[in-house]
Amino acid sequence: MENLSMDLLYMAAAVMMGLAAIGAAIGIGILGGKFLEGAARQPDLIPLLRTQFFIVMGLVDAIPMIAVGLGLYVMFRRRVSRETLCRLTHTH
Repeated sequence: MENLSMDLLYMAAAVMMGLAAIGAAIGIGILGGKFLEGAARQPDLIPLLRTQFFIVMGLVDAIPMIAVGLGLYVMFRRRVSRETLCRLTHTH
């Protein structure tokens, strides 16, 4: 039973990281397409558009980084039992 719960935990972390990566890839693709449309329509605004593009791309790219951090935390966190907590908080 313990192996099944750990397997489900690993699967949940993998799905979380994978979906975040797919979502970010789609978002960056749409963002890049809109940047190219705007640059083609108004070439004189390319420096302003480029700055805004990289700021928003950094924000979109932060989401999978956060998801990877949370996924690694979920996979590698220590499981603390109730007895361990009682022993740690019990003062002699």
